Amino acid sequence: MLSATVSDKSLKVALLLGMGLLLSAQVAAQDNPYQVEYYWGELPSDRPMGVVTGVQPDPDGEHIWIVERCSANQCGGSDHHPIHKLDKDGNTVKSIGAGLFAWPHGFDMDADGNFWVTEGAPEGDARGAPGVERGMGHQVVKINQDGEVLMRLGEAGVPGDDETHFNGPSAVIVAPNGELWVADGHRGGNNRIMKFSDEGEFLFQLGGGVNDTSRESGQFNDPHDLKMDSLGRLFVADRGNNRIQIFNQDGELLDIWTQFGRPSGIWIDENDKIFVADGMSGEQWNRGWERGIRIGDANTGYVTEFIPDYEIPTGSGIEFLASDDEGNIYAGQVGRQRFEKYVRTRP
Repeated sequence: MLSATVSDKSLKVALLLGMGLLLSAQVAAQDNPYQVEYYWGELPSDRPMGVVTGVQPDPDGEHIWIVERCSANQCGGSDHHPIHKLDKDGNTVKSIGAGLFAWPHGFDMDADGNFWVTEGAPEGDARGAPGVERGMGHQVVKINQDGEVLMRLGEAGVPGDDETHFNGPSAVIVAPNGELWVADGHRGGNNRIMKFSDEGEFLFQLGGGVNDTSRESGQFNDPHDLKMDSLGRLFVADRGNNRIQIFNQDGELLDIWTQFGRPSGIWIDENDKIFVADGMSGEQWNRGWERGIRIGDANTGYVTEFIPDYEIPTGSGIEFLASDDEGNIYAGQVGRQRFEKYVRTRP
């Protein structure tokens, strides 16, 4: 049994940690060094921007790649390309991927410049119906920059919870050694994180179970995004639990953070600066927290800046984002169906 002295010390440490996180949140709320351009990026033929569900800066530092749902919130039955390469003025210089995806959700670029895209509508979700009708969905697809399919994981149009099936996978990320991590899946999905070899061989999973939502450590409720820092730590946006869970490459839980609100999307730059999209906080999902983008240090966990979303909520807000080498942020607003650029106005 712990002595009163030890207990008091533990309590003081816990209080100090809590005060530190509160202080970081308060400082962040006062510091917003960004100016937003609400409608950024032009698609071919002047067609409207669909719901943007992935952003990836090109290694050349001059372009941004995005995935958008074919000028709507759906690509099933559309002949539009959903993946676009934009220059720094927002002009589309290349488009690929027509007919490959019905409801694209997760998006990553590997070291060879290939793209990995997930089909994120779980079984029973009406948004997945147009894909299922066409034998699509429940897959992770690898394509090159010419739109050629290089690999598929999962069985097209068939949900499941074993080693070879998904149920609306929401995110994918490729480790530096080529191994894959997949968040499976979206709302009502399998609530697990799966790891695969670079050849697509199943290695292990964390959490899991159809409709098995859990607040237990190492378990998940709507894991929505995955990112990795320079140390190879895996950051999971455990959105339904209003937290980020951090794991090593062996799947060992390292930390749990709640100071970034209700995370839908995560971006970590080469300096381990972390950007977290919270597009769902508020009275419905996360009472007492404000929607916006929280920015901080992926090593310490401290929140240093906050970009508030002042507009009246229209469904979900920002869910997907990335930054460029100048510190500007590119973000997809889901409910408002627009793509935004946040220009950094000072260091």
